Amino acid sequence: MLIGSAMIALTVVIHTLGLIALIAYLRDRGLRAVGGGGSYLVMMRVLVLTILGIFLLHSVQIWCWAVLYIWLGELAELHKALYFSTVTFTTLGYGDIVLDERRQLLTSLEATNGIILFGVSTAFVFAVLKKLFDAAGITGPED
Repeated sequence: MLIGSAMIALTVVIHTLGLIALIAYLRDRGLRAVGGGGSYLVMMRVLVLTILGIFLLHSVQIWCWAVLYIWLGELAELHKALYFSTVTFTTLGYGDIVLDERRQLLTSLEATNGIILFGVSTAFVFAVLKKLFDAAGITGPED
């Protein structure tokens, strides 16, 4: 539980710092261009960069969990550790690779970690989309 909690804290810090960096980039470069009457190509660039940035953050978090499994001696090969971490973090969970019984709780903690951070990422993408729609003058049903 202690190791899993530490990993969750680490990945949340990574995610938070990454989103802060992404916000700063979008504020300084991306959304300013859109707000100034930017084209749809600029809007597409903002959205693509946002999604790729989030994908990079999740990849780093998956790597952190994979390195943990190697460090604990649960998985010896990097490609298997990355595969296991990816299917666990994304909550796909094939079950073709399992941890030793005394460390199986880590699997649940990683899955919980992943689903929460994917939720945060989804909310972030929607916030960026809202800004893009506002800048383009696109209104929703509530307007």
